[in-house]
Amino acid sequence: MNCSARRTLHDDLGEFDWNRLRVFRVAVDAGSFTRAGTLLGLSQSAVSRQIAGLEASLKISLFHRGAQGLALTEAGEIFHSTVTSMFERLAMGLTRMDDFRGAASGPLRIATAVVFGSSWLTSKMSKFRREFPDISPTLLLSDNIELDLSTRQADVAIRFFNQTQPNLIQRHLMTLPFRVYASREYTERKGLPTTVADLDAHDLIAYGDYLPAHVHDLDWLVKVGMPADHPRPAVLRASSVYAILRAVKSGQGLGLLPAYLQEDLHDLVEVLQDAGKPVVEAFLVYPEEVRRSRRIEALTRFLMSEARADFRAPREASA
Repeated sequence: MNCSARRTLHDDLGEFDWNRLRVFRVAVDAGSFTRAGTLLGLSQSAVSRQIAGLEASLKISLFHRGAQGLALTEAGEIFHSTVTSMFERLAMGLTRMDDFRGAASGPLRIATAVVFGSSWLTSKMSKFRREFPDISPTLLLSDNIELDLSTRQADVAIRFFNQTQPNLIQRHLMTLPFRVYASREYTERKGLPTTVADLDAHDLIAYGDYLPAHVHDLDWLVKVGMPADHPRPAVLRASSVYAILRAVKSGQGLGLLPAYLQEDLHDLVEVLQDAGKPVVEAFLVYPEEVRRSRRIEALTRFLMSEARADFRAPREASA
């Protein structure tokens, strides 16, 4: 009986669809089939069929399905741990293959936030591909789900807070300044603030209440120089950088915007240039096992060079 059971398990393992394992990993991280489908580019029903097929091959249920989302069964927890370990070992083996290749080449998946990725990072990809034509970059942009680098959901990430996982390497990439902008139409109508105190007489556009926990002081316009319990009123609040940008461009008021938007800021007027405004630190993050990957090395050198050129300190710019 035991021999028969072992033979059946071996046969099932040989017939596993590896894509189902990948869908399973993403579904666990996403917490629902719908969100997993969004990440994978599949419909919710396609994800559900993949999971059902996996459960049928294992002859066991992996998820509790409820109105609040997915929860792993006890068997699912064990299987998830096994699959995670398997993917980590596979990722390590695949990465070590880079050491046997010549020039940097192959796919490179870069995860980061939506606004930063769709503005500054995207604008750099043309130059990156010219310098490294054998690397094929893919940008994975999300503000809500942090992709798991250890299981190769992405190869490298640009993140805006210190990492705590011991198996991740973190390198400081750049300091991203935020600056205060207004449209020309607004400045002609309301004038230019020359001191922080002048903000009391201006229309201010502020960020909403749903910013990530690691982002600090982005409500600087309404808080600077004011009592902690009595900020200035805002004419508009939004939790999106692009919404703030559109509001500023349409002349609704002053807004605090990241300098990495670059091309989108050319027709705006920067104000209060001497005031100490917030900055956000950006870090390049990747697993320990890919530290010798030629693709990672190429991207690291390239992004650090571009960041120095775009966001160098004022004293360096005038030297």
